[in-house]
Amino acid sequence: MRMSGSTDGSVRPARRPAVAPALSRSELDRDYLSRLGDVPALLEEPGTRLVVLHEGRALGTESGALALVDPARLEADPDAVVFLGRARAASADLERGAAVLALVVSEGDAARLGAEGSWLDLRRVGALLAPRDAGLFTQALALANWHGTAAFSSATGEPTTVAQAGWVRVDPSTGRESYPRTDPAVIVAVLDDDDRILLGSNVEWDARRFSLLAGFVEPGESLEAAVIREIFEEAGLVVADPEYRGSQPWPFPASLMVGFEARVAPGASTEPRPDGTELRELRWFTRAELAAEVAGGAVLLPGPASIARAIVEDWFGGALEDPA
Repeated sequence: MRMSGSTDGSVRPARRPAVAPALSRSELDRDYLSRLGDVPALLEEPGTRLVVLHEGRALGTESGALALVDPARLEADPDAVVFLGRARAASADLERGAAVLALVVSEGDAARLGAEGSWLDLRRVGALLAPRDAGLFTQALALANWHGTAAFSSATGEPTTVAQAGWVRVDPSTGRESYPRTDPAVIVAVLDDDDRILLGSNVEWDARRFSLLAGFVEPGESLEAAVIREIFEEAGLVVADPEYRGSQPWPFPASLMVGFEARVAPGASTEPRPDGTELRELRWFTRAELAAEVAGGAVLLPGPASIARAIVEDWFGGALEDPA
């Protein structure tokens, strides 16, 4: 490992590049100025295409790519359409500069369109999609989930109206505007002095499934403070010096996962204690142990679309072969 100097004359490991999770990829110009325009006008622009959603899935092509649908094929309610952005580059299914919007369709339209392709699950296909499609699917799903929970004003209980091409909802009585929300959460690779990694099994999972520890950031709390608190609450371990490793949107329903690596603090115990509420088991793994147990099916890792998998494989130094 490369080493670098510090201002106090000591030597420490050089900072590694941040990981690049599958759902962090994007090739879209979000073009916020177009959000101020009129949705019907955007739908009528030549080359405009729709990302079509139904029950949390997106319409895909027969080859498994994200389908981009001509708006002329659907009768879209402008209030149900969200502007995503414009294409930065031309491709076989999208002109450069063309507008891309998202639409949640009815059961009938879903059945008709699904007969021509397939409905894609982002958790399963996110790592397989091209960067543009991964970004479009992630953004469209996040906004659709927000609209599903923001239909009524939290202040008056009245139905909200849609504005700014789907990026704002307005309380008609007070004029109060609400915007799409994102809930920050930390996800942490905890390491010890032997460079082992700590993984936990959630009580709601298959007992063989293990992942990094994670939790939401609380009000008035920094990301680093959340790392230290969550690891102590869930594992009874004291960690120090959290180091940023990357981030990823996780629209299930509205999270931003912020990845860190942290080591057990000098002199602190390395004996993990599962909280018994969220975690049934905590285990330290060497690289050889994890590779052997994953290959044999004794341990199941997070899916390839998750930042957890990206951070684990970054620590491991390469892809882990998972029979599942």
